[in-house]
Amino acid sequence: MEIKSEALRLHEDNRGKIEICSKVKLENADDLSLAYTPGVAEPCREIQRDPSLVNNYTNKGNTVAVISDGTAVLGLGDIGPEAALPVMEGKAILFKTFAKIDAIPICLGTKNTDEIIETVIRLAPTFGGINLEDISAPRCFKIEEEIISRVGIPVFHDDQHGTGVVCLAGLLNALRVVDKKIDQVKIVINGAGSAGQAIARLLWTAGARQIKLCDLKGILSPDQEGINSYQKALAQLTNPEKVKGDLSSALKGADVFIGVSAANILSSEMVKQMAPQPVLFAMANPEPEISPEEAKRGGAAIIGTGRSDYPNQVNNILGFPGIFRGALDVQAKRISKGMMLAAAYAIASLISQEELATDYVIPSPFDPRVVPAVAYAVGSKAIEEGLAKLSITKEDLKKNLIKKFGNW
Repeated sequence: MEIKSEALRLHEDNRGKIEICSKVKLENADDLSLAYTPGVAEPCREIQRDPSLVNNYTNKGNTVAVISDGTAVLGLGDIGPEAALPVMEGKAILFKTFAKIDAIPICLGTKNTDEIIETVIRLAPTFGGINLEDISAPRCFKIEEEIISRVGIPVFHDDQHGTGVVCLAGLLNALRVVDKKIDQVKIVINGAGSAGQAIARLLWTAGARQIKLCDLKGILSPDQEGINSYQKALAQLTNPEKVKGDLSSALKGADVFIGVSAANILSSEMVKQMAPQPVLFAMANPEPEISPEEAKRGGAAIIGTGRSDYPNQVNNILGFPGIFRGALDVQAKRISKGMMLAAAYAIASLISQEELATDYVIPSPFDPRVVPAVAYAVGSKAIEEGLAKLSITKEDLKKNLIKKFGNW
């Protein structure tokens, strides 16, 4: 109750969490004539002549839109655009604090998929990137795909890909601790919504081949009734043999459990049925699928959650600030799977073999190395893949990041 009261007081006392500040002084008529009329006409003419100069003369290249329709907010569900605004403001201050990126929260007064797509496309000229947030599945898949296909800036649905990147980073290190390989382990993901599907696809891209997704009806199968086309395609990839069964049966002999579902659906007895030295990432918030204490009683070797009061917090803050920083700094056309993998490997690499431990497989969100390391990896991969619109070398990218964040 105390944190609830303090949070309400913080938001009320400050009337929210963000404000707009000027980069230039406005103290006299000369200042005004340069920043506004008549001087502002000159950058307008230059941008009209060459639209790419908008990144030279405005803040577009360092501005991200944080866009939601309020239909899948945290664990609160469909609470509407006004009630979603505190979360979007929070995301904006995370962008600014961790990555020095200006972010604008935008909550849309529509749930219509086509209207959301068209609205974001029309807003795109103002922004260097689009961060989609808290949009319910399966609508979020079409929304992201359609916007990516029609704008030439990075578009990223953090609930999907941010979760996938950070989860993969933690898993890579956890498997190093228990001496297992990602292409050999059996992985069970509970929760077949946006996060679960994105995690599965990114793990597959990283080499995992034994993945089973579960939802309320059990193991996801391509012949299952009532699933959407995205789930069906993923089930065809991960379960072409159409194995059936509940979560408990899926976990028998599994090396890894990843939960993006609901509280307390896993017991220590179910963990005991898993392979030796199992890895559990129980990421439901605010209460995980199994408490770390219960997981240890079941023999879990490594436990991660979404909470900051336990070790191994799987937190999207480790991903999206650096991902956007790297994408913006090379003016990437989009964020590719290769760039996401690069981000995950960069996060994982920050913990040396000597530092790795069962309670330390993922860096702290406050580790100052995270954002520049991720940004450099993402920007470098964009350069390699020909996705960088800016003509820049990896060396120059690194120099620019060192200016912003210091050495890492």
